[in-house]
Amino acid sequence: MTVLVLGDQLNADVGPLADRPGERVLLIEAADLARRRPYHPHKLTLVFSAMRHFRDRLRESGRTVEYRQVERFADGIEAHLDADPGDELVVMRPPNHGTGDRLRELVERHGGQIEFVTNDLFLCSPDRFDDWAGEQPRYRHEDFYRFMRRETGYLMDDSEPVGGEWNYDEQNRETPPDDYSPPDPPVFEPDAITREVQSRVAETFVGSYEEPPYGGEWADPGPFRWPVTSDQAETALERFVTDRLAEFGPYQDALAAGEWALNHALLSPALNLGLLRPEAVIERVIEAYHERDVPLNSVEGFVRQVLGWREFMRQIYRREMPELADANQLEQSESLPPLFWTGETDMACLADVIDGVRTRGYAHHIERLMILSNFATLLGVEPQELNRWFHAAYIDASHWVTTPNVVGMGTFGTDVLSTKPYVSSANYVDKMSDYCGDCPYYKTKTTGERACPFNALYWDFLDRNAEHLSDNHRMGLVYNHLENKGEDEREAIRARAERLRERAQRSEL
Repeated sequence: MTVLVLGDQLNADVGPLADRPGERVLLIEAADLARRRPYHPHKLTLVFSAMRHFRDRLRESGRTVEYRQVERFADGIEAHLDADPGDELVVMRPPNHGTGDRLRELVERHGGQIEFVTNDLFLCSPDRFDDWAGEQPRYRHEDFYRFMRRETGYLMDDSEPVGGEWNYDEQNRETPPDDYSPPDPPVFEPDAITREVQSRVAETFVGSYEEPPYGGEWADPGPFRWPVTSDQAETALERFVTDRLAEFGPYQDALAAGEWALNHALLSPALNLGLLRPEAVIERVIEAYHERDVPLNSVEGFVRQVLGWREFMRQIYRREMPELADANQLEQSESLPPLFWTGETDMACLADVIDGVRTRGYAHHIERLMILSNFATLLGVEPQELNRWFHAAYIDASHWVTTPNVVGMGTFGTDVLSTKPYVSSANYVDKMSDYCGDCPYYKTKTTGERACPFNALYWDFLDRNAEHLSDNHRMGLVYNHLENKGEDEREAIRARAERLRERAQRSEL
């Protein structure tokens, strides 16, 4: 028997690695996986470096590790089974749809056997989620989050939430003062392994993706500073708890020019590779609450993201695939504009966020939802195009991560996740950020050459989708505002929106 470890399961304390300490281990580093999309170089560096460091850690602990660097993942399976005919592989069930079926077919084709076991890098099992969800056609995150609080006992006082409230969202929508200077995020200097991987990525993969647009040369990567080992990831967790957790809550939804990290944890890459376990992260944050009297709104806000939203996304994806990936209930059909790859736009918010993605392969959750997804949705971009971009651009992205967040939440391609689209005009950007003050577009204008594109696109989106959305009980007020606009004004908005769509495709926004 051999324990197969996939690239997002890099944890020796769970699953078959923990249960079968005497078994040898197989890891496969496959080049073709890196060529499926024009991935950000930091994403490829992170995954391959983390895999190689994990290999070395296992060997140092006395494990026998077979590490195969191959062109195709199938080549690694074939080579292993040629060397050990009929071997049985055991692996934690992968979260991405169809991966398990493809693995089984591949192993059995080459004469082996494979056993899938529970993926212990998540806190909610599929069976437990199915018991909770039943046959409901739509899922409420708030209900699931409370369910998970009760299941785990996190931030609970017997049967009641600590502090008497389930969430503190109202306290977590502040913007930092003008002179606010957030703590610096941790920096992890690349070692010899990471530098070797960086060289391979630059020489082998950057530019190798031939389909338009932009191949693999769209990014403008800065220094690579992400954690690639469990020790580094634990250091990153400790730095968050010590330096940034206290003010994480109030500013978690804030947007600030030039401040890509603010007080965010920056732990999603490590969590999604398995370098950190979700329970370890949550428990360390709760420990800080008790040790240092960290504000409860910050602690609860963070626990909500990991215990609630991350687990929720994984299970919704599992239950709703494959239909979720193709969902497009608003029938949006615009192509993703080139500015998502180049960052070339005069819109201050969009330019800053995309520049951060091109540099680091990262932007925080509000930048993803209310700048990038909001703009693409208002523009009418097909959800699947935006999903492909997110998957390629972000270092913490996997199909199970981006698909529910982008197709479900970000573009309202389906209503299984939310009851209304998360779209807004410039009002939201102005309220939650400092972008509008230095932007050449006017936040208060809807039409006219220098009117903020968010405004006309917002009202045009509502107009175009009135048949689908106007009866939505959560959108009655905004549709009343739309109805109060005269036909001449609405026609001017439609014309402005059409020009903006054309200009976006010509990179002239």
